[in-house]
Amino acid sequence: MLTFKALQRNKTLKYGVPMLLLVVGGSFGLREFTQIRYDAQKIMKKLDPTLEAKVNPQKQSVILEEEYQKMKDVNLEEWRNIRGPRPWEDSKEYQEQQRSRQGKAA
Repeated sequence: MLTFKALQRNKTLKYGVPMLLLVVGGSFGLREFTQIRYDAQKIMKKLDPTLEAKVNPQKQSVILEEEYQKMKDVNLEEWRNIRGPRPWEDSKEYQEQQRSRQGKAA
């Protein structure tokens, strides 16, 4: 009985051991939770087939040929650079101005 009361009064056992258990146990708990996080990221990281083809150098030549065929069909002689609205401008008013200018030019 005497030793039990002495152990209850001991500050190392009263405060130190629970703190040590919390730190060590928290370390193991965090390790498990971070492992779950990385496993979930690995599952989500699976690539799209189109994106995978862009990354894979063997399939990349096929994509370049497809893009070249698309660019051959584009008429660059009639291309015009149209400025978009600035952040401080109202986009609807700007679009109306652009349409009115196109109507006058045509």
